[in-house]
Amino acid sequence: MSTVVKNFDRWKKFLGERVQHAENVGMSEEAIANLAYEIGGFLDEKVDPQNDSNRVLKEIWDVGSEEERKTIARLMVKLAKKNA
Repeated sequence: MSTVVKNFDRWKKFLGERVQHAENVGMSEEAIANLAYEIGGFLDEKVDPQNDSNRVLKEIWDVGSEEERKTIARLMVKLAKKNA
């Protein structure tokens, strides 16, 4: 997965495929958004941003409140669906 995270376009495609799969197995949009929020927290804590796009997302995530982070997660899911 580290290669996927290094390239933002690959990351969007990867995430889009996972969102599409989750929808296909019956996960609700809310469940997918919650999972995206959890993944965002994991990435924030465990992955050092390797490029400017990832660095910006991390900095925005870091200054956001919990509700704002949930909004970012929902927006990433929408972006991923658009790129699937």
